[in-house]
Amino acid sequence: MESLFESLFYKAEVNALFSTEAYLSAMLRFEAALALAQAEQGMIPKAAADSITQCCILDHIDIPSLIPAVGLAGNPNIPLIKQLTAAVKKFDPEAAKYVHLGATSQDVIDTALILQVKAALLLIQKDLERLLNQLRQLAETHRHSIMAGRSFLQHARPVTFGFKVAIWMDGLIRSAQRIEQLLQHNLVVQFGGAVGTLAGFGEKALPLALTLAQKLDLVLPPISWHTQRDRLLEVASTLGILTGNLGKIAKDISLLMQTEVAEVFEPCGAGKGGSSTMPHKRNPVGCVAILAAAQRSPALIATLFQSLPQDHERATGLWHAEWLPLVELCKITAGALQQALNMTDGLEVDTQRMLQNLELTNGLIYAENLSLALAEKMGKAAAHEHVEGLCKQVAQTQTHLKILATADPVVGKHLSSTIIEQLFDPVNSLGDCDRLIDAVLDIRPPKR
Repeated sequence: MESLFESLFYKAEVNALFSTEAYLSAMLRFEAALALAQAEQGMIPKAAADSITQCCILDHIDIPSLIPAVGLAGNPNIPLIKQLTAAVKKFDPEAAKYVHLGATSQDVIDTALILQVKAALLLIQKDLERLLNQLRQLAETHRHSIMAGRSFLQHARPVTFGFKVAIWMDGLIRSAQRIEQLLQHNLVVQFGGAVGTLAGFGEKALPLALTLAQKLDLVLPPISWHTQRDRLLEVASTLGILTGNLGKIAKDISLLMQTEVAEVFEPCGAGKGGSSTMPHKRNPVGCVAILAAAQRSPALIATLFQSLPQDHERATGLWHAEWLPLVELCKITAGALQQALNMTDGLEVDTQRMLQNLELTNGLIYAENLSLALAEKMGKAAAHEHVEGLCKQVAQTQTHLKILATADPVVGKHLSSTIIEQLFDPVNSLGDCDRLIDAVLDIRPPKR
């Protein structure tokens, strides 16, 4: 069923990283690297390591028969090792006795998962960099596109669309920084043997572990992490935060696409965003997919949180509970990111509609400007109370606030008509927008 929704919720390239074939290949990669590392340390014959390596390919694995065996064994590594050993025995009987020597199933499964997650994070990092570049261009293009800033879904005071985009970027840049930290520090090899002590390798334990990590291009941690799972939780949390940040963008765009607002639209295309019954509809389908991912992420992360208190040196069930949620997090994050790329590439921004919408409240969006200007003359409390009264008149009479303010004797006593005119100019209402946009655009996400 997942394939039916692949183009909506997922990214095919990342899904492929977590296929059954890819998972088994990652485990076989560990077994080949282990044999080669042991040969380099003089623990097994070089010829045996070469034979094992040649057999560590999917051609030697009967996947249909392996799948039901997983249920009996409790994990996929046990039946995989049986099949691998049989394949090596056919190829080189002497080498078969060195397959999976001294390692434990969790070493293989954890490391395989890390290898898959690393590949996924590299693709996610690449797409995130592309998205930030697209948003950077969007922010520059609309640096001066004035629109209503909204508080509690109501007009508050003017901002620019470039400012809104810069806010989106701010969170995504931090996500890019977190992903780089994960790639540098959290993607560690698992290698501990039965209880994490590497007891089966004697004085060769450390050099063997270092060689294994080097061959897999992973970091060697100071100690086994069989029941210390915070690194995986940090990966999950980072993905969840990224998906939530993408959800923020989707939420804003979907609200701006509402008929009554109509300021920003996802790119249109044949067959995109239509309704099965209403020909006029233009649905925010990219936003929908991203928001669905953001909705699902917290529950997936919660499973990894709940799996932290693992028992003794090898966990019962809590370790197993991590596998599928973490994989799904990688997949839906990549899918949400793909949708965000599609959505912001050619995003339609109606700047004229934005200006029209500024006037929907008959000038109330400039009420704070008027209140602050009067506060300098008559004090904050008195100014606020007086402008609040004028705002009520706007609501009752549908008269523009500028007209009421110009005719009001209290306002006229303190403010000239020129100053009042300036207070109702949206350009003079933007505060520090330009500098704040620059502050974000000057931040460059880390590159590998």
